[in-house]
Amino acid sequence: MILVDGVPSSQGTDTLMEHPLLLAASLSFKAKQEHNFSQSNLQTSMRSRWIYIFQREYATVDPQLVDYIGTDEATTCVGLVIRNRKNGMISVAHMDSPKVVEHGLTQMLSALVNHNDDHTDLDVHLIGGFEDVSSQHANGTSNSKNYAKLGGYSFPLCTKIIETLGRRQERFHIQTLFILSHNTRRDSQGNAYPIINGFMVETSTGSLIPARFDRTTRGPDEIVRRIRVCASGEDPSWNEILLSCSTSPSAEGPDFVDNERRQWDYLIKHPDWQYTFPKRQPRIFERSCDGVWKRLLPSTQDEPLFQNPLLRY
Repeated sequence: MILVDGVPSSQGTDTLMEHPLLLAASLSFKAKQEHNFSQSNLQTSMRSRWIYIFQREYATVDPQLVDYIGTDEATTCVGLVIRNRKNGMISVAHMDSPKVVEHGLTQMLSALVNHNDDHTDLDVHLIGGFEDVSSQHANGTSNSKNYAKLGGYSFPLCTKIIETLGRRQERFHIQTLFILSHNTRRDSQGNAYPIINGFMVETSTGSLIPARFDRTTRGPDEIVRRIRVCASGEDPSWNEILLSCSTSPSAEGPDFVDNERRQWDYLIKHPDWQYTFPKRQPRIFERSCDGVWKRLLPSTQDEPLFQNPLLRY
């Protein structure tokens, strides 16, 4: 169930975006100064416990263990933030396709909601996606594959998220809907780009700020986590690298090509995936007392750990 200002709503994406409360929230979010984060300023100006989310990942965090959680590098992707009003638990996902929405949302809520409670109130923020295809084209197309042919990925993804939230029993209070037209700027030739590519959530309050992260903050295991997304792509031919690794290559950030080179370099050095995931075991990291992520070797992965947050994938 979707609620806006405490009132249930069954409106579609476009109509919800023009709700006075959500329109004001979008304008307010857009006006916030974007913060550029590096490991040094996260550790000096903020507490050092943060988690970074890559594309097609999610994390559910306890504010007592994690101070900040964020993501960036989103063009046609959408960042979804869900916060349990009762206990402050927060789940953040970086979604890239309508196909991952239902299962992804179920995963997010599994550790966020007590399913014996039919009236769980959750604050929701959606940030990302832009007008990579006009809403007129999107509204006139029913087949999701046709969206991609038109160059449109954002609209069907945003629509799928809204529809899925509306069908569930939990009470989703929409707080921010900074997506599509609200998140679109155009250059002098009329080419569209997202205004904001990322954000950081302060877990103690649930407040969000626009954010960009440098390489030092996108850990742990940055390269392997990046490769995981491209390696599971649907194009076996890989005829065009940029189109295979991005839904909007012209709108990517300045370090996009460098990141792709580093991924290919890793694959050239370690072509056998068994090297990265020996015996098909997940890669598990623990944040140490000094705020540094450390990988747990397979022999220690089964040991009980309760004090520090874990990252597992």
